[in-house]
Amino acid sequence: MKKQTLLSVSMLVLTLTLSGCQTAYYSAMEKVGIHKRDILIDRVEETKDSQQESQEEFKSALERLTTLIDFNGGELQDTYNQLNDDYESSLKAANEVSTNINKVEDVAEALFDEWSDELEQYKSASLKRESSKKLTATKRQFEQLLRSMRSAESKMEPVLTSLHDNVLYLKHNLNAQAVSAIKGEFTNLKRDIQVLMNDMNKSIADSNKFIEQMNSAG
Repeated sequence: MKKQTLLSVSMLVLTLTLSGCQTAYYSAMEKVGIHKRDILIDRVEETKDSQQESQEEFKSALERLTTLIDFNGGELQDTYNQLNDDYESSLKAANEVSTNINKVEDVAEALFDEWSDELEQYKSASLKRESSKKLTATKRQFEQLLRSMRSAESKMEPVLTSLHDNVLYLKHNLNAQAVSAIKGEFTNLKRDIQVLMNDMNKSIADSNKFIEQMNSAG
């Protein structure tokens, strides 16, 4: 099993373990005046920041691979080591994005469940109806954001896989012939990274829109 797959599984297990503590965490935060709505906004911000960080890491890896592709004599080992570092940084950044998206989804579900339950506490039919409409609208806005986040997240895996394959191939065949051999993969990787950048830009824009909507509604 490849390293990024193992780490993805590890992150999933950690997320499932920690999710059992989230209810207690939300309750503790509420006692000091920080509500699920506030936590959701903060986590969307954190996810957006981690996406921007991962963009930089993927761009750096692409630039390093471009340097290798354009190799015209010199020391390959140093450039390979830098590329491997870039891959490891990209993998770490990608896992951070996935962790943050899971945390966003968790608090959103908790918020919407609480909101739905509290609708039954209304005595005023008009206020209940108005709150229900806001809940429906907010859920719809969030579902759009989550789809955007997950779409961008799904584009990271093929890029990481391609980077890993290239790094691994170069590790075992660090010479000019090996560099020449990976040139055929480079065009596809470059395209995949551009698709990833576009999806992340959309997700970041959707995050900004959602945060603005939540703040204005608050």
